[in-house]
Amino acid sequence: MSDTPTELTHFNAAGNAHMVDVGDKAVTHRVAVAGGKITMLPATYEMVCAGTHKKGDVLGIARVAGIMAAKKTSELIPLCHPIGLTRVDVDFVTHDADTSVECRVRAEVHSQTGVEMEALIGLQVALATIYDMCKAVDRGMQMTDIRLLEKSGGKSGHYLAD
Repeated sequence: MSDTPTELTHFNAAGNAHMVDVGDKAVTHRVAVAGGKITMLPATYEMVCAGTHKKGDVLGIARVAGIMAAKKTSELIPLCHPIGLTRVDVDFVTHDADTSVECRVRAEVHSQTGVEMEALIGLQVALATIYDMCKAVDRGMQMTDIRLLEKSGGKSGHYLAD
């Protein structure tokens, strides 16, 4: 299914920014999955994987930061609706070949609006937390491939990234 918008919904007829009225939309189970990765030097990667960083469990702390950020999305993105998340999962996969850590965030809600932004904000804060905890030994880390991977629920239906 194409997810190409026909109009920008966060602007009214006069061209002013506004919060979209979702009052008449059906409450449905909505899910969004966002993904991205952070690539680092081999020594940094080994420290993260071995759990030997002096600040503690880098991935554990990043997981909690991602969950907390998803819960605060409407406070960070001006036109996002506050929603009652029913689930947020933050998962990491380490990749030896390119010394990277892949992150996926899954957010779920039963609501009149989607959870794409919650998944994306959770993802970016989780990756930024890894950067923050490791920047003293590796300022050249790169966060890449940040994107929505999948969404379901609501009027626009199912979206799956290529």
